[in-house]
Amino acid sequence: MPLVSTSMLSKLRLFEGARLVQRRWLSTVPIQPVPPLKQTLQLYLRTLEPIVSASELEQSRLIVEEFGKKGGVGEHLQDSLEKRARRTYNWVSEWWQHTAYLESRLPLAVHSNPAVALPRQDYRDWKGQLQFAARLIAGVLDFKAKIESHTLVAEYMRGRPLCMDLYSQIFSSCRIPGPKHDNVLHFALTRRPPTHIIVVRNFQFFQLEVYNSDGTPLTVDQIHMQLQRIRGMSWKTDKEPMGVLTSEHRNTWGQSYNTLMKDRLNRESVKAIERGIFTVCLDASVMRVSDDRYTSRMAAQMLHGGGSYSNSGNRWFDKTLQFIVGEDGSCGLVYEQAIAEGPPVASILDHVLDYCKNPDTVRTPMIPLPLPKKLYFYITPEVKRHIEHAKQNLDILINDLDISCFTFRKFGKNFPKKFKLSPNSFVQVALQLAYYRMYGYLCSTCETASLRMFRGGRTDTIRSATNEAFQFVKVMQNPKSGVQLKQDLLKKAIDAHSTNTEQALQGQAIDRHLLGLKLQAIEEGLSVPDIFMDTSYAVATHWKLHTGQVPSRTDCVMCFGPLVPDGYAVCYNPLPEHINFSVSAFNCCDETNADKLARYLEGALVDMHQLLAGHD
Repeated sequence: MPLVSTSMLSKLRLFEGARLVQRRWLSTVPIQPVPPLKQTLQLYLRTLEPIVSASELEQSRLIVEEFGKKGGVGEHLQDSLEKRARRTYNWVSEWWQHTAYLESRLPLAVHSNPAVALPRQDYRDWKGQLQFAARLIAGVLDFKAKIESHTLVAEYMRGRPLCMDLYSQIFSSCRIPGPKHDNVLHFALTRRPPTHIIVVRNFQFFQLEVYNSDGTPLTVDQIHMQLQRIRGMSWKTDKEPMGVLTSEHRNTWGQSYNTLMKDRLNRESVKAIERGIFTVCLDASVMRVSDDRYTSRMAAQMLHGGGSYSNSGNRWFDKTLQFIVGEDGSCGLVYEQAIAEGPPVASILDHVLDYCKNPDTVRTPMIPLPLPKKLYFYITPEVKRHIEHAKQNLDILINDLDISCFTFRKFGKNFPKKFKLSPNSFVQVALQLAYYRMYGYLCSTCETASLRMFRGGRTDTIRSATNEAFQFVKVMQNPKSGVQLKQDLLKKAIDAHSTNTEQALQGQAIDRHLLGLKLQAIEEGLSVPDIFMDTSYAVATHWKLHTGQVPSRTDCVMCFGPLVPDGYAVCYNPLPEHINFSVSAFNCCDETNADKLARYLEGALVDMHQLLAGHD
């Protein structure tokens, strides 16, 4: 069977996906609906009200009315989308994957790949590093075995089963650069699925077979022994950081990739990296920082590796899953999200960390293991020049990223629950208040909502800048406003966000629908409708606040870069008694400051707590 690309995968999911994931999951997950056109257009206009001027809003009303009139272009495109939904596995997911990820030409590092910083482990030397890495690898293989043996517990949200497709695609997959758009290859669906992982240390890549000849996974002791061998084979620190090439602008990396692949040695090494089940990065210790900056430094380390002279050469950013284990106790992962998404990744991490505490005590077979295979590269002067440019560009990007992580300890998700309020909506309203206090207006805000309640579902957007939030933040800044009014408007703002969340989870949000209408017009060779050329649409999709909740049982924090140069990215993990936050921005923008927004966010949470606690 040939390699399976993204486009081929959509045709094979019903058959091959069932081979890896229990069939009953597929049968209980419904098809993603196409929302009604009239509903989407009404909601779209409502979302514009707090973020555009009155004149812009009036102009948009006229354009929307024309688009949605009976017998108009909107009705035609809606009919086409509904037909598409009847004949495809999922009417929008493949479009979304291409538009949001594979067609983007920005570097994957910072701009696209999210990272997770885990709690610091209780070792501080290479011996502890290798012992922990061995348990981690065994834990990931144990999770993979559950997928393949159909014993992975089905996941539910609000009492409804979730689509489990993503789990069978995360392993043994890799993004491949292309001239106009990238592709994703899925090697798990080939005739001979990969049986190795990639381990990187001191910028050197190793192919490590992780299964015995009888098909059983290596034990923790076997893996540990192999990692010690890799350490012994990677002493030299003068190697070229090949991995930084993958951090380049996608067109630039694509050209370097084509150059690399002309040589047989390079081609074999690159293919081994791409085919690997996952990658483990054995990072060197990084410079010590104060305790209050430690989490921010570790989040940055997980996100980009710290720079060309730190650990960035230990990455292959195209790889779907890369687990990072530092010699100083730092650990986490970075993932490529054309395939992977936050909640499934968090589930893998929860399983792996549980496994690390109590690994299976399987007797180690008395069988000699082959040496891990070191992957070599032939570096021509041209390739060397590409590496130097990539190092410079990555270091510029890293220096431009402003990231601030903090733990809010005054309360956690249990506090809003006492008032029967959604903890997530509580945080989102606090973000609106923080932003308004900094800038005096609300901006277009996107929060990721999972569509895994539907077959092949990916994500949609919850728009947090609502009319109700706007009314609340204005009242909070008015010293003459009474406490009761503030309390009432706070609850209305939280309820409005909760309603929007429920709408999105049911497949009734507006952003994927609007994207589908636009792409359907392009696919049919029609002119792009005026609704998508309108100033208000540009404002509405210029996401100055890119936010997301990634709940995990582990005391970790996820981080990612802003979507726009003058924006922020805010991610949070709400735990029962505290909340972990990461806030990022770009230093090149004089208007943004991650530390400042973090302080305003803390203040907003405290003030909202006082509003409700006074009512307790």
